[in-house]
Amino acid sequence: MHRILVVGGYGLVGGWTVRHLRAAGHDVDVVIGGRRPAEAAALARECEASVVKLDAGHAETGLAAAGPVDLVVSVVQDPDDNLLRAALRAGSAHLGIVRKTDNVGRTMIAAADLAQRPALIMGHWQAGVTTFTALAAAQGFGRVERIELAALFDRTDPTGPMTADDSGAFFNRALLRRGGRWETVEPADHIRTVDRGDPPAFDAQPMGVLDVPALAAVTGAPNVRFDLGVSDSYGTLSGGTASHEIYADLWGRDEHDAPAALRTVVSDPLGQAHLTALGVLIGIERVLGLDGAPPPGAGVVLPETAIDPVRALGRLREFGVGISTVSLPQAPSGTAD
Repeated sequence: MHRILVVGGYGLVGGWTVRHLRAAGHDVDVVIGGRRPAEAAALARECEASVVKLDAGHAETGLAAAGPVDLVVSVVQDPDDNLLRAALRAGSAHLGIVRKTDNVGRTMIAAADLAQRPALIMGHWQAGVTTFTALAAAQGFGRVERIELAALFDRTDPTGPMTADDSGAFFNRALLRRGGRWETVEPADHIRTVDRGDPPAFDAQPMGVLDVPALAAVTGAPNVRFDLGVSDSYGTLSGGTASHEIYADLWGRDEHDAPAALRTVVSDPLGQAHLTALGVLIGIERVLGLDGAPPPGAGVVLPETAIDPVRALGRLREFGVGISTVSLPQAPSGTAD
């Protein structure tokens, strides 16, 4: 039996992660860690988990109290990599979801130097869901020339303290791949309009998420960007609760060198925290080999190369996420660069 410590496991994303682990039916021992263990009591009873007090700033003490674990899942801010370093030095695998293009370098170096087991870095949007979506679509192309990703955040979709703390850094600087060159830009100067068809279009600004360099590397596309917009989601527009939508638009050539253009839309009716936790679940299953394949070896692991994107989308569907694909016009529209 694998023992998994979810740090921040009683927050929005962490709580869904613990519930997803139980819903998946894996024979695992789950430990919920956080600074306020009393807040985890109800969830621990619901999911037959144990609780330990753990502050990422004093990670070694908390890990010692938790006892040996196979995997530390971090869904909290760990700006100085204290939890990452402590987990890897203790011989545990590690999965973290809070990194962007401007701060991932130091984390990757620490993971590469210290890891005795896999260290999966999932700072991609919704813990890799956006990258899985684009990579699954790219399998139908002979050559990908442009990838435009967008996420729609609904104001009524609940967010936890981690997201609120990080929101100020979302639009600091953005990384674009344009014409085969990297550009660091001011987001407000590069707004584009995302056309949704019948629902109103929405404006979105670029962000420095890891999906951009990941997809540029794996697909070879010379033009890649990710943008975040705020508007009414499909769930709100239909009179229900807020959903979270991801749009993955790809242009290029098919295997016969004919023009190809596709949009894949991912919509989670339970919102962004539920969807992020599903990305985390998929990562947990890969790190521990719970997906039926051998687990990866020690060192840095990235979702774009370690996780089968088609299987990942199938996993999302099993948890009620809607995924659809439609053809696009042969040239990008809106105000994209």
